[in-house]
Amino acid sequence: MEISVINIGNSKGIRLSKTILEKYSINDKIELILEKGYIVLKPKIEPRKDWEKAFKKMHENGDDQLLMDDIFEDENFEEWSK
Repeated sequence: MEISVINIGNSKGIRLSKTILEKYSINDKIELILEKGYIVLKPKIEPRKDWEKAFKKMHENGDDQLLMDDIFEDENFEEWSK
């Protein structure tokens, strides 16, 4: 695919189509990686983004309860204290 380099103020840049942005999940930021003669553009992934808000909302909704007991009836802790 060939795209033009455009003027952006005193700098130059490229425009990516909406289709490309959606296909590669590019939102606000990208990583620019320089490799032997190539420039690689990669979506900036923030895997834990907004977790704090999600956990707070879960707590407010009462959805942060344990799904199973953290201690089982048949556990023997004496063997670990030796």
